[in-house]
Amino acid sequence: MAQIVLGVGASHSTLMNTHWDKVVHTERAEAFRDGLKAARDRIEQARPDVVVLVGSNHFRGFWLDLIPPFTMGVGEVVAAGDGGTPKGPQRTDPEFARALATELVNAGTEVAISARQTIDHGQAHAIQWLLDGIDVPVVPLVVNVFAPPLPTMPRVVELGANIAAAVERIGGDRRVVVVASGGLSHQLPWPSDWTDPGNEDEEFLVEAWLNGRGEWEKYDTRRREIIVAAQPTIFEEFDERFLADLEKGEMRRYAELTTEQILEVAGNGGQELRTWMTMISALGFAPGKALAYAAMPEWLTGMGVAVIEPSSAPTTGSAGAVA
Repeated sequence: MAQIVLGVGASHSTLMNTHWDKVVHTERAEAFRDGLKAARDRIEQARPDVVVLVGSNHFRGFWLDLIPPFTMGVGEVVAAGDGGTPKGPQRTDPEFARALATELVNAGTEVAISARQTIDHGQAHAIQWLLDGIDVPVVPLVVNVFAPPLPTMPRVVELGANIAAAVERIGGDRRVVVVASGGLSHQLPWPSDWTDPGNEDEEFLVEAWLNGRGEWEKYDTRRREIIVAAQPTIFEEFDERFLADLEKGEMRRYAELTTEQILEVAGNGGQELRTWMTMISALGFAPGKALAYAAMPEWLTGMGVAVIEPSSAPTTGSAGAVA
């Protein structure tokens, strides 16, 4: 039968590609990059036949005219190429993707499907760094983390568990790696409520989110200016506790966090933790290993990378609220 052989979680930031020469905390940046390379080597060693790539989309493939909670690419997948990430068609496995989507729907997780899906750096950054030189097809699964109402954390955890069960039911001998791209804590200069932008920049962003389909690049220059000018807000204590709990296999305590609670403890960019929780749940809440963490104000983000081996799954979970 098909089996999940590894889980990987990694932060992304296009500023890592475009603003490396502006980095002040060089040792931190290099440590994170080394962590990505170590995770990439672990993926290669796992000999995957397919990678389920769970990530977000920053309004280059999805728009406010239609954003499902979960969308799986089951056909052509094209990377937008924003921020120096890969551009163009990506290698895919439509047969496996369609089977996975079918099994998820049958299990009660109604994923939308896309036969021509556009992904942006929310997933292409992982392809660039974690799959560098590894010739493996990807099945992108986009989670809505930026356009409320967002899928709840319990729903995300259910998604991960259903992915694990679906992989087993599909059969065959495929070796599957689940990669989560996003987080950790960060605050983006985006409107908290897209229906009520608070200034000219937010009005511009909402216009881009509404009208960017097919022409996102015409909005990109000013979007980048807004992002680069943002003041960094990183919650290092939360990030470090999150990774420590991952190493102890105590991630179930995050499974009930609300959107409002995540905003308070990890910023609006922390909503991307849903991608990590999908992967962690798919790996059975097994304890993992943090390979790197770097608070990078130059990239606006707490940058973490970790791996989980499915064989180390604990028999019981850990409950308890996150302060």
